[in-house]
This record gives sequence, structure tokens and C-alpha cells, in this order.
Amino acid sequence: MKIEAARTAETDELSIPVNDTLQDRTILVTGAGDGIGKAAALTYARSGATVILLGRTQQKLEAVYDVIARENLPEAVIHPLDLAIAGTDDYDLLGRSVQEQFPALDGLLHNASELGALGPIQYYAPEAWMKIMQINVNAAFLLTRALLPAMLPSPDARILFTSSSVGRKGRAYWGAYAVSKFATEGLMQVLADELTETSNIRVNSINPGATRTEMRRAAYPAENPLTLPTAASLMPAYLHLMQPDSQLLHGQAIDIRSLLTELQPE
Repeated sequence: MKIEAARTAETDELSIPVNDTLQDRTILVTGAGDGIGKAAALTYARSGATVILLGRTQQKLEAVYDVIARENLPEAVIHPLDLAIAGTDDYDLLGRSVQEQFPALDGLLHNASELGALGPIQYYAPEAWMKIMQINVNAAFLLTRALLPAMLPSPDARILFTSSSVGRKGRAYWGAYAVSKFATEGLMQVLADELTETSNIRVNSINPGATRTEMRRAAYPAENPLTLPTAASLMPAYLHLMQPDSQLLHGQAIDIRSLLTELQPE
């Protein structure tokens, strides 16, 4: 299915037209208060999904919720959670809550990540290393583990992990962030292999590349952000990967630029 991007009068950014391709689906997005997570949450809601907004900052989540409400889209659910300190009980409670509220969870976008310090491994602070691993790897494992029972009843579910180019080929000074993304790729591959014959869940990772976000600004402070694509411009790919027509994509390390090119109208 080819997806055309449309310009919105309000923002003059590329975004996805309202449609019903995710009608009656429920999708949880982490890091939903800002950047790519916010854009994805709004895109899924505008395509008919009920979105569970998970993030650390209540105020940011409420702002996204308010946009969804103003547009009369399916009512979203806010779930504040600090991935740096959340424990197993917090994730298990969320998993039970999702099972109680919805027939199934049809999508899980692991978008939240922490960049951390950039510098040589020799001088990397152990406590900073542990924090990055907790947010980028352990939290993704714990959340996935807690939500899988809610996803298994879905006839066509998706789990999408967020990766990075530095998690596919190591790069000096990217420290814990790069290593955490290598781990993310491993988690995706193992989970995809486990679920291939036992479920209707399709699991992939996506590298969003250089995007106009706060994390990119922190990593490249001298870069002109106006030269980078916006989060909204990536949404044709994020939408496609939650739709039924991405059923054949499974266990893949996806580069968003290649996928966006494939989705361009002929």
C-alpha cells in the first residue's frame, strides 16, 4: 500500500491524512510526549487507533492527549512511567491493566531512549552506563514481557523497537547508547524468532536516522536542525509498520530511509 504524505495548514509539516487503517486497534507508544513518539501517537490516533501514551512527564502526555481529544479521535489513555526507576511490579501492573481494559493490545512502539554521555569507554561513569542500559534495554524487556499476554489474543499485532545506526555498526565515543542499541537489535531478533510460529505478532526494529529531535540536538549541538527531516515526515513508515499490509515484515532491521523510498507513490 502506497502512502502519500499531505501538508497540514497549521504546521506546514508533512503528516499523515486522517484515515481508518488502524480502526479498532490499540497501540502503546513509549516516549509519547515528544519528538517521534508524539508524532507516532498522533498518527496512530488519526488512523483510528486507541493510543496508550506512556512517558515520564505527565504534562507532555496531557498535551498530546488534549490534541487527540480536540480532534475527536478515539480517547487516549495516559500512563506516566519513569523507565529509569520503574520496577517489575510497575510493568506487571500495566500489563494487567491493559488486559482488563482492552480485548487485545495490537501494537507496541518502543520509542523512548536515553542518549547519555558521549565519550571514551575508559572514562564512562559506571552509574551513567547502568542508567542507559536500564532505560534503553531493561525497560524494553520488562515492558515487552509484561504486555505479551495482552498482545497474544490480537489477530495481527506489531512490536517495533527503535534502533540506531550506531547499534548496527559500532562507532567510537557513543558509549552506552551504542551498546544498548546493539542489545535492542538482539532482543528484537530473539523475540521475533520465538514468536514466528507461535503468534500473530510481528517484531521489527527501525532506525529513524537523523531527525529534528532533542536527542539529535544533544548529540550534535553545532548542527543546524533545520537541515534535518522532522518527526512528522517519518510517519508514513511508522504507520505502515503498524498496518495489516506490513504482515510480511518480521525479524527485520529496517532503515527508515529505504522504507520511505519504497512507500513513495509510483
